[in-house]
Amino acid sequence: MPVNALILAAGEGTRMRSTRPKPLHLICGRPLVMHVVHSLSMVRPAHTVVVVGHGSERVTKRVIDDAPDWAHMLFAEQAVQRGTGDAALAGLDALDTSDATAGSHDPDDTSTVLVLTGDTPLLRPETIDDLVSYHEANGLGATVLVADLADTPGGATGYGRIVRDPKSKRVLRIVEQRDATPDERAVTEINTGIFAFRRDLLGPALRRLSPHNTQAEYYLTDVVASLAGMGHQIGAVTADPAETLGVNDRWQLALAERELRARINRHWLLNGVTMLDPRQTFVDTTVSIGRDVTLFPGTILQGRTVLGDGCEIGPNTRLVDTEVGDGSTVENTVAHGAHIGANCRIGPFAHLTPGSRVADGVTTGSFYSSE
Repeated sequence: MPVNALILAAGEGTRMRSTRPKPLHLICGRPLVMHVVHSLSMVRPAHTVVVVGHGSERVTKRVIDDAPDWAHMLFAEQAVQRGTGDAALAGLDALDTSDATAGSHDPDDTSTVLVLTGDTPLLRPETIDDLVSYHEANGLGATVLVADLADTPGGATGYGRIVRDPKSKRVLRIVEQRDATPDERAVTEINTGIFAFRRDLLGPALRRLSPHNTQAEYYLTDVVASLAGMGHQIGAVTADPAETLGVNDRWQLALAERELRARINRHWLLNGVTMLDPRQTFVDTTVSIGRDVTLFPGTILQGRTVLGDGCEIGPNTRLVDTEVGDGSTVENTVAHGAHIGANCRIGPFAHLTPGSRVADGVTTGSFYSSE
């Protein structure tokens, strides 16, 4: 059964204090929203709808440029931000319109629609795959990705709480903190903002939403109570709290980047790369590294940089969109858009500008290379 995905990325993100739309802030070389797109890599959605709003043209262009072919991107605009429920409805309408145009829209479609937020860059594809698998295997009306923040500094403050039936432990509803009672605020199991819904149930439930709450917004979370009240089973899949960290300001962006860089470095360390000090080694998620490569402290690898086997890079070297051939050494060097051949020795204190090409076997000290 096909899976479709809605990514809610319309918010302005005022706490970022930036003219750049929030979904386009970079983490490890990739915009926030694109990390969420890549978290869908195991479920391979039939369509991925990004709901845009603030800076819609910029966000749409970047997503089109960066999105993998398997994501099958569509876009919907939420011109006025009236809550997550309204945003999800805009995304679902775009999906329905696309299917109707293709002659495949079925109002009784029981397939899965994922709803994700565009500011959760640490989601793992395995977690999204588990969410979909659990949801479909149990024939649920909706499934919520939850996390337990009992052992997290600050606890569940600021998050929507999961309210369960005391006896059956079924999920009954999600209550936002500002609308919660003191007892509900004591709950440490929280909503991550990521859901799987049965498609034929989601649209009608979204259209029944009411903005009667302290924010006067349409809450996507109210769909859970609506479906539960109609007798549909609501499930929950628990995720690692660190994986569901949302990014709302520069501090949270830095925390997320630190976590993702640790993951990236661990991946390469387990795949034949040596790092003398991983804490001082910075590798973008878009970088490719061969076997038996040694990275010295202060190495920064960004963009589409590719390192061949047996290279030694650093210390204090920054390579951006640069290709380095097998067996080459590059130290104390800055390179942008350059090509370095095999078995070269570059630096110290070299500067390679875009378009620079170094032939195989070249050995050089400090030099400046232009186009």
